[in-house]
Amino acid sequence: MQVVFHAVANFPNVIGCVDCTHVKIATPAVNEREYVNRKNYHTINVQLICDADASIMNCVVRWPGSVHDARILRESPVFIKFETMPRPLEGFILGDSGYMLRDWLLTPYIHVANAEQQRYNDSHCATRCIIERCNGILKRRWHCLHTGLRYEPGKACQIIMACIVLQNIAVKLRLPVPGEDDHPVDDDNDGNEATTKEAFQP
Repeated sequence: MQVVFHAVANFPNVIGCVDCTHVKIATPAVNEREYVNRKNYHTINVQLICDADASIMNCVVRWPGSVHDARILRESPVFIKFETMPRPLEGFILGDSGYMLRDWLLTPYIHVANAEQQRYNDSHCATRCIIERCNGILKRRWHCLHTGLRYEPGKACQIIMACIVLQNIAVKLRLPVPGEDDHPVDDDNDGNEATTKEAFQP
C-alpha cells in the first residue's frame, strides 16, 4: 500500500487518506437544525478513510451535517487507536488543513515559508487526491448518495453503509465506474476549513 501511495507523488509511508463527504437527506423530524450543513441543506457528514486503490478501509456514518470533520475524526475509534498505538508507527494518514496535526496524521502547511514546505504541500495534495476520487466514485456508482436520500437519518445511514460495502466489493472486482470520464460528480464536501479551533496546528 505504501509503495502505491509513494508512486503518486513521492510522499513516503502513507497508509491512508481521510476526508468527509456530505449526503443529502430528507428534513428530519427530530433535531432538524443539527443536520443543516454550511450550505444550508440537511445532510449526514460521512467520514471515509481509503487506501491507494480507493477502497474504503474505515468509515463513520452517523454524524449530522453541522458537525465539523475534525470532531468526527477526533471522536472516532481510529483516532483512539492511533493515539494509543505503540511507537514507532507503521505509516501516516493524510488529511486536509481542517484536521488537527498529529504524529500519525499529516496535514498541509497553512502558511508556506520556503520551497521545501511548498514541495511537501504539493506532494501531500497530489497524494491526498485519492480520497477525493474515492468520494467521487462512491457517489457516481451509487447515484442516490449524490442526489440525496429521502429518508430519516437512521434509515439514510443504513443505506449509506450498504453502498460503502457494495463499493468495496466493486473495487475488489475492478468493476468499471459508470460515466467516470463523461460526468464528473460534485463531491458536496462542505469545506473542511482551517479556520476553526479544531484546525490549529503548530
